[in-house]
Amino acid sequence: MTHPPETLKSLKLFPLKTATNTVLKLTSNKLNIFIIDSNIYRYFARVSESSGLYEEKKPSEFLHTSEQDQLLNLSNSKKTENELVALLNKRLDEHKGSFLVYPDKPVLADFAVWGVIKALEKNGTFQKARNEISKATSAWIQRIESLPIVIEAISLIDASIKNPKQVLNTSGTLQLSSVPQIQGSDWENNKLDIFRNFVSQVIADLSGKTGEEVYSLLEVPKNPEHGDIAIAIPRLRVKGNPVEVAQSWAVKLVPNKYIISASASGHYINFKISRPLLAKLLLQDIYARKEKYGHNKSCIGKTAVVEFSSPNIAKPFHAGHLRSTIIGNFVVNTLEANGWKTIRMNYLGDWGKQYGLLAVGFEKYGSEQELVKDPIKHLYDIYVKINSDAEEDKEINESARAYFKKMEDGDQIALDLWNKFRDLSIKKYEETYARLNIKFDIFSGESQVSNQRMLEALAIMKEKNLTQESEGAIIVDLKQHKLDVAVVQKNDGTKLYITRDIGAAIERYEKYKFDAMYYVVASQQDLHMKQFFKILELMGHDWVNRCKHINFGMVQGMSTRKGNVVFLDDILGQTKESMHEVMRHNERKYEQIEDPEMVADIIGISAIMIQDMAAKRIRNYVFNWTRMFSFEGDTGPYIQYAHARLCSIQRNCGLAINPEANIELIFEKPALELIEIIAQYPDVVKSALHTLEPCTIVNYAMKLSHSVSVALESLWVMGAEKNIAEARLFMYWATRITLGNALKLLGLTPLERM
Repeated sequence: MTHPPETLKSLKLFPLKTATNTVLKLTSNKLNIFIIDSNIYRYFARVSESSGLYEEKKPSEFLHTSEQDQLLNLSNSKKTENELVALLNKRLDEHKGSFLVYPDKPVLADFAVWGVIKALEKNGTFQKARNEISKATSAWIQRIESLPIVIEAISLIDASIKNPKQVLNTSGTLQLSSVPQIQGSDWENNKLDIFRNFVSQVIADLSGKTGEEVYSLLEVPKNPEHGDIAIAIPRLRVKGNPVEVAQSWAVKLVPNKYIISASASGHYINFKISRPLLAKLLLQDIYARKEKYGHNKSCIGKTAVVEFSSPNIAKPFHAGHLRSTIIGNFVVNTLEANGWKTIRMNYLGDWGKQYGLLAVGFEKYGSEQELVKDPIKHLYDIYVKINSDAEEDKEINESARAYFKKMEDGDQIALDLWNKFRDLSIKKYEETYARLNIKFDIFSGESQVSNQRMLEALAIMKEKNLTQESEGAIIVDLKQHKLDVAVVQKNDGTKLYITRDIGAAIERYEKYKFDAMYYVVASQQDLHMKQFFKILELMGHDWVNRCKHINFGMVQGMSTRKGNVVFLDDILGQTKESMHEVMRHNERKYEQIEDPEMVADIIGISAIMIQDMAAKRIRNYVFNWTRMFSFEGDTGPYIQYAHARLCSIQRNCGLAINPEANIELIFEKPALELIEIIAQYPDVVKSALHTLEPCTIVNYAMKLSHSVSVALESLWVMGAEKNIAEARLFMYWATRITLGNALKLLGLTPLERM
């Protein structure tokens, strides 16, 4: 069974099934167990069709020198175990590399010698010699046994020994060659689902359940060493002792190129997948889909209206509006990534007596020049001044009420001035939104809800016996629903916010026939939103169950270092300035950045947004200027830095992305962990749809960034052999695409230099 170098050229690859049968025939002939076990391991390592360890086209890669022949043919030597270990120790101690022949990749000699050691271990004669193994040899054994192809080989051999007949019998449903179709699975967009589908079908055939039922019960093992996919037998509700059922079913699985082993652990069955195959399928998929990687079409054909941001004209764009803006943008992006058509709506606070007060103030303090220059700040300054005046002069409030009455009555001069305020404010808002990568399809507002629509809503409430009079006002008593009392019209006939919200919701449903409508509004408005939805329900609008309140907590401490003004532009300006200071500390890198002002702005925005979205949105948090700008720890700059490092590798390595790179050369633990995290991204995007929690994506981006940092410590592209460099570059490129997609989902611009 030992092949000298000159016979390697004629050794042909053949399918794994043939190799298995060959091994079983040898075993049945009762040949010397030492030789057989050694070659079983060597054979599986060499002939597995997915291993890539021996290529017929490149036999020269496995032709060895006389010294290496000695290592390759150890199984024929008559040396004692101690002498074999001494020879191995000497080779590895002198070589100073990770493997026997090359410093960074295993070849046939590694697998041959490792096979000998495994054979000796099985005979039970190796215990004394094991004590003589050096640290270098021990590390080499660990490296070999962590290789995906070796893990796969061991599982196949164990299966052949435990159940020879089952391995030989490849007919039936336990060994599948094509991907089973499971409803609810999305293997075209999520490569992990390919492996889940195989597990689902196998368990379905054993349990009598449908593949869909099994798929919905699959889990990830709590201990990664147990496997990649797990199922709890009790959840299947099958007859028998769950522990015994798990043990019985686990041995019936025939390993294939997708699922390499199954093992029972209590009432769980754990499955290990082929990591090399996952890597190959995954990176090819990312190469084909690029910026669309992670997206799916699960909700195609559905329409959602998302109302978010909603600042008040002539007032500062405060922290609450900022939270609504960035969370709302995340909600839209997440819906779109899952196939939804979205309508981005900004429902401005643009109506009410305060605009009459503003008009009176503009007549007294206004400047056309300042209005055009910075409308929101100028109108706010006027608003503060006129409010101060009104505290001493009650006539000002009367004038404001009279002016607003003109607006309600349709006075054109009054409306023209209001429209001017509104249009200039929207233009300014759009500039700010552009900095945040946010666009709106519609700028709506309280002013857009007609008086007629509100009167119709009140009439329906009255018809349904929902309203009653209280001290001249009209109310809806919701105490039986534990929602207190909602005032829908004041005693002077003025309609309140809730009445406008009801009218607006009815208009939107008639216009868009939405499948969902999301209101991104602070938790301070929880009672208002519950009253609003309950009244719509009592009015008979069954579509109210499509309306969702996306609430969030408050942020404290978001003021500039220069004072308490909370205009968003001031906040963004301060973060940009602070980040610019940090960037200037590294002059060499700073000089390489084409537009440092823009980069500083993006890093500053990333710092604000990641800090805001790092925890569950309902939680209040304290805005921390110092921690926010750190390039270490869980911050926006840290994630951007990870992305920029990945861009730098591609820019500086001198290689092009090769989609045909040999992915099986990626076998190191940090690389496999990186691949595993990348593969999880489609699941994370789907999970985000169910929770609409930005922290789901933030935590994922942090985890991926940390994994990148670990991999880059040891897995270099520059300086590695070309085929290894190409494989690693392809992996890092796919990582960059994935991290960039996560950043975009959060509403951030991924940076290539910083």
